[in-house]
Amino acid sequence: MSLSIAFMGTAPLAAASLEALAAAPGFDVIAVVTQPDRPKGRNLHPQPSAVKETALRLGRRVLQPLKARDPQFIAELRALSPALIVVAAYGQILPPAILDLPPHGCLNVHTSLLPKY
Repeated sequence: MSLSIAFMGTAPLAAASLEALAAAPGFDVIAVVTQPDRPKGRNLHPQPSAVKETALRLGRRVLQPLKARDPQFIAELRALSPALIVVAAYGQILPPAILDLPPHGCLNVHTSLLPKY
């Protein structure tokens, strides 16, 4: 039996966490939430985040809400019923409606020593 997980991240360092989680036995990444594609480069063409590219390569469902507080997004995430949400460099503050959603809570992967203090 595997634990269903929603992964939230945007920055390149989060892509490595997604890769590791997707490869770990006992976990099923049912959805990946990342920031919307942003204009980049000389022509300012919308470019996907590193997390989106990784999720698509791994064949995972991708959600890209403008705001994490969007009621429609929260309803969509609730309908997926993740047992755990893993967050790594997502880029938005998560509202209580998301933090309280999974029965096993939310796990924040942080690269700084700040959470220790």
